[in-house]
Amino acid sequence: PRLSSPSPSTPSTAPPSPLHSLTLFSPHFPLLLPLYLPIPSALYSSAQLVNGSNTNHALKARTLAGMASKTTTTSISKRIAHLPTLQSASLKRPVIPTEFGAKVPTNIRQRYLNLFIDECLKFCSSSQEAFNKALSEEKVAYERSTSRNIYLNVAVNTLKKLRSLAPTSTSPMRNSNRKVVSHEAVLGGKLAAKTSFTLNRSGSLRAEDLTGAALFRRLKEYLLTEEQLKENGYPLPHPEKPGRALLFTAEEKKVMDSSCRICCRCGTEYFVSATGNCIRSEECIYHWGRLRRQRVAGGWETQYSCCSGAVGSTGCQVAKQHVQDGRKENLGGFVKTFEKLPSTAGYPGIYALDCEMCYTKQGLELTRITVINSDLKVVYDTFVKPDNKVVDYNTRFSGVTEEDLRNTCITLRDVQAVLLNMFSADTILIGHSLESDLFALKLIHTTVVDTSVVFPHRLGFPYKRALRTLMADYLKRIIQDNVEGHDSSEDASACMELMIWKIKEDAKVKR
Repeated sequence: PRLSSPSPSTPSTAPPSPLHSLTLFSPHFPLLLPLYLPIPSALYSSAQLVNGSNTNHALKARTLAGMASKTTTTSISKRIAHLPTLQSASLKRPVIPTEFGAKVPTNIRQRYLNLFIDECLKFCSSSQEAFNKALSEEKVAYERSTSRNIYLNVAVNTLKKLRSLAPTSTSPMRNSNRKVVSHEAVLGGKLAAKTSFTLNRSGSLRAEDLTGAALFRRLKEYLLTEEQLKENGYPLPHPEKPGRALLFTAEEKKVMDSSCRICCRCGTEYFVSATGNCIRSEECIYHWGRLRRQRVAGGWETQYSCCSGAVGSTGCQVAKQHVQDGRKENLGGFVKTFEKLPSTAGYPGIYALDCEMCYTKQGLELTRITVINSDLKVVYDTFVKPDNKVVDYNTRFSGVTEEDLRNTCITLRDVQAVLLNMFSADTILIGHSLESDLFALKLIHTTVVDTSVVFPHRLGFPYKRALRTLMADYLKRIIQDNVEGHDSSEDASACMELMIWKIKEDAKVKR
């Protein structure tokens, strides 16, 4: 068949349509039948442009005009994120004033003040209130401290206290879509849902495991050996002379003249009469602090903890006269604990003790003793009247004053009688550098636990860590921060708590 279309010269009056009429010629059909077939879009578009050029020009003009109008009227502006303005931003944070020769560096105080402010802003109603509270807390910490190290300990405890005051906010929407997973499933995985087991490991200690006979058995692991007793200078019974103690540590160099003494505070030689009184009145200028190694620019330097003075510098404290220790020179008058029948409690007993001493003309003598049990309850606490005339009450360290001993009639012999009745040879006594207390009590006892040995110094013997350092490092507590001196009950309780903590920590390792 042949296809023919209308002549292009014939104008078309019908509207453009995608279907155009075509005439079908066939030798079998004499008639001419119009057939409507779809025309490709390309042919249609070309035809449309030819037939309606005026219309297309108008449409194109309108389209370009519309695009131009949209371009001119639509403006895209960059979005800017607005930062929230804090109330504290308008107020300037307080600054620690610089002081020449301050006991704590200003930059350290400022650092902790900023930390205090950050914590106070979490629970205070206004920025000014937070600033005032942070300043007061920092001032209290600075006034309580006598050195940089003490300030750091007090500041850390203050920071913990402020963090505990901040409210803890939990978002329920954040946790609403989380699935609840049991602790057993975390430990055992899928098998935990099908298996029955306990979470109490065999190495964990219960509360009842650290009382009575159970605590006594565990403390026996920390008892000092005979070699340690000798090495640390504990008084031991004399094999030939009853009532006299034996000391195995190296003896100090003795002075040839029997009337000559060496001051245990400043190291000056002085002379005494036959009764022990100083022949010449002479002031004692000394450092009451210990020698400590401090990091300085370019290395390390040994300084006194009291005033940061160098070795050999003039003392920072003045006393009326020189004093001596005298305890290890006078080894007579000792009593020894003895064996007893088993007690009804099932164990010989556990006690911690601490003694306070003062300087007399014959040396250090007992002025107070405190004994506590394993429940941290005081079972014996009394002031003791020294046998000799008091030269220095040593209140800075002992906390004992002249007023405390004015009406005291308890003597050392009375204390020894009470302790021999309370203790047996198998009773465990706990203390820090306990040999010093036993010398003051003139008591021979070998079943001891010494926290200065259980928690050794990193440099080894003969260096020992202070009790307040142990409490700060392990139990995160500050003790002995009272300007009026130590408290013997506080020191005894600290020793007992340290040993209970040590037993728990060692039990975790042995699981």
